Amino acid sequence: MTGGADGADGTWSIGELAGRAGVTVKTVRHYSDRGLLPEEGRSGGGHRRYGPGALVRLREIRSLRALGLGLPEVARALEGGAPLAEAVAGRLRDVARERVALAWREASLRLLAECDGAERASLLPLLGASALPPGTDAVVRFWRRSLPVRLPRPLVARVLDEVVPVVPDEPSPQEVRAFARLGALVTDPRPDRSPAPPLPGERYRAAVLYEGLAEAYGLAGARARAGRPPAGPEALDCFVEAYARSLGAADSPAFRRRLAGLLAREETGVMARYWKLAAPLLAPHRPALGLLHHHLARALPDPS
Repeated sequence: MTGGADGADGTWSIGELAGRAGVTVKTVRHYSDRGLLPEEGRSGGGHRRYGPGALVRLREIRSLRALGLGLPEVARALEGGAPLAEAVAGRLRDVARERVALAWREASLRLLAECDGAERASLLPLLGASALPPGTDAVVRFWRRSLPVRLPRPLVARVLDEVVPVVPDEPSPQEVRAFARLGALVTDPRPDRSPAPPLPGERYRAAVLYEGLAEAYGLAGARARAGRPPAGPEALDCFVEAYARSLGAADSPAFRRRLAGLLAREETGVMARYWKLAAPLLAPHRPALGLLHHHLARALPDPS
């Protein structure tokens, strides 16, 4: 029996249940075979019979499936209580990730639609080289290669927190472009694209240098946020002192000229290209360390 009126006992056949729920018999049979629909019993011919509880359960299953839960998740959620709350919370996290991925896809399409043919051709391989949204693992590895090996871990964490951009949930086409080019830069295997140490060829105390630079950047950043030139006297003195102490030297006009010569090599290196791409991606209220460093280095006297 697959249709007609309710049975005398108030139960329904599989066809009657499917009709009431607005689904196919195949769907009801599938859920029943998975043990998700309660049966009231069997007919004399051995056919399944269902009561009102099965209709309620079927509607619950359809609701959960429409929200994107897989059948194993549905089966667990139907236990009620904590399993249902956990399933809903998990699906909410999935939807949040999907929404971010969709925002990145939309911004990428807008970027390709807005740029000219030559740039579009150059961007396509870069966009295809990473997931949407992009990760920052390659950027972290890039910086770990540039930092001294024996730098204390807390100091490394502080540096990474300042120099690695956060991937936005709702990017602009310009941010998509910058992240794509940044990813290409930090994964370029050519030797001349590797980051150089802060003082190549020099013997220096790394922790002393980076602790001192953090203080100098803090002073310069405070001036920048106040709308003042970053390289004020106090910030510049702190900047020079960081290098002098790390090198075991004293601050003097001669040392400042020497330091200017050492830092001049950074102006065209891979780090300069990194900061050109990364600076716009960092929080607007937190001036990029690379730009602060540039201002401080440029305030040193001419090395010649």
